[in-house]
Amino acid sequence: MRGEGESPSFVTGHLDGEFDLPAVSESTFPALYLGLEVDLLAPGDGIVTDRHHASADRYEADDPMNQIRGQISPFTLSGWLRHACERVLQIAGMSACHPGEPNADYMRADVYDRDLSQGYHEKGACVEAGDTDAGCVVYELFGGFGDKPGELLRRPIRFSPVRSQVDVLRGEAEAHYRQLHTQVRSRNDEDGGEPLRHATRDVVGNVEGTWLLTLRTLKPEFVGLLLEAVSLLNSKSDTFEFQLGGARNFGAGIADVEVVNPLYTDQEIRRVYNRAHNATTAMQEKDDLWRGTYREEFTRALQARVSDADGELDTAIDRRDSVDDGEATRGDS
Repeated sequence: MRGEGESPSFVTGHLDGEFDLPAVSESTFPALYLGLEVDLLAPGDGIVTDRHHASADRYEADDPMNQIRGQISPFTLSGWLRHACERVLQIAGMSACHPGEPNADYMRADVYDRDLSQGYHEKGACVEAGDTDAGCVVYELFGGFGDKPGELLRRPIRFSPVRSQVDVLRGEAEAHYRQLHTQVRSRNDEDGGEPLRHATRDVVGNVEGTWLLTLRTLKPEFVGLLLEAVSLLNSKSDTFEFQLGGARNFGAGIADVEVVNPLYTDQEIRRVYNRAHNATTAMQEKDDLWRGTYREEFTRALQARVSDADGELDTAIDRRDSVDDGEATRGDS
C-alpha cells in the first residue's frame, strides 16, 4: 500500500535532538500493520456478519452459506489499544487524557475522580494547560472534544474463513464465525439441572491477519507510543486489564500481537502470512535494521516528547505504592 506522488516525511521540529528515521518512501508509513493471532474473540456486539448462521443440526463446513464473512468493530479494537497507550504513559510517570467526559452518566459514583487519582487528567485539560492545541500524545492520537479528530485512523478488521479471500494489505484476517449457544442451568437440586435460560454469543475463532492503522500526521513519537503499547499488550496478553474484547476469564481475547516490520515491501508483508514460504534473507536484514536502529529511535522520540511535555516526570503509576519505602527504581515494570 505504498502511496503515489510525493511522499510525506516525519515531523520532528517540535522535538529536541535529531533522529535517524527510515525514509517514508521505503516503508509502509503512514500505514502501520498490527499482526494479530487470537484463538477466540468474543467482543459482544462488535461483530458484523454478512449471512445468517445455519442451525447446528444443518451445519456443513463446506456449505457456502456457512462460509460467513464479516467485520470486527474498530470500537472494540480501539479501546484495547488506547488502554495500552495510556498505560505506557502512566508507567513513564505521565498522566494520560481520560477518554470520557467529567459529567458523563457513569454507573459507579465518583469513578471519574478516582480515575484522576490513578494516572489520568481530565479530557482536554492538557490542551488548556499548554501553549498549543496539541495536548498530550493520547489526546492527539485518539482525538478530543467536538471537531478534534484523532491523528490515528483505525479501520475495522474484515475477516473471511477462506484464506485465499484475505488481503492482509487491506487489514483483513482469516477467522471463523460461530454462534455459540449455552444453557444456563439451575444449581438447585430440586430442579434437577433444569435450564433456566438460553444464552447466545457471537464469536470469531482462529483470527490471523492484520489490523491496518494510518497516521494522518507523521510524528515519530506517535509511532513510538504505538510500538510500546503493542509490546505491552503482547507481554500482558493474559492479564485481566489487557484482554481484547472484554470477555475475560474464559480465554477469549488473549491475543498475540506485534507490529509488522514497516520496512517490508507489500510482497514481503504478504509473505509473512503465507504458510508456504519462510522469510527471505532481505526480510531478515530488514528485521535486524528495524530492531537494531529504527525502533529505538522512535522510542527515543517518545521519550523526548514526554520529557518536553512534563519536564520532571511524576512517579510511575506502577511504582507509587513502594516509593515511600525507597524501593522504586525508574524504568522498572
